[in-house]
Amino acid sequence: MVRGDVHEIVLPRRRGRVQHGPRYALIVQADDLLALSTIVICPTSQSTPPASFHPEVSIGDASTRVMCEMVGAVDARVLGEQVAQLTLAEIQSVDDALLLVLDLAA
Repeated sequence: MVRGDVHEIVLPRRRGRVQHGPRYALIVQADDLLALSTIVICPTSQSTPPASFHPEVSIGDASTRVMCEMVGAVDARVLGEQVAQLTLAEIQSVDDALLLVLDLAA
């Protein structure tokens, strides 16, 4: 497991407009911290609208968007099978979106 891997995941139902159900999760946590019991991910969605913080990526033959505003930690045990690995260009677009969402720009 490394940063940029895409895994199957089933997110539990919660209150409000939080994503739930079966989908894909992109690992955005630093590789040096992947030994922790929790993993920082961003869920994906094919139906979320285009936005600067929703970079488009390819998973297999399908296009989907990474919902960087929904970044969060999950128990590493809930991650399912790895289904893809993002390209360097896709990882950079996710990094740019996370910088915007988390207001980390210098």
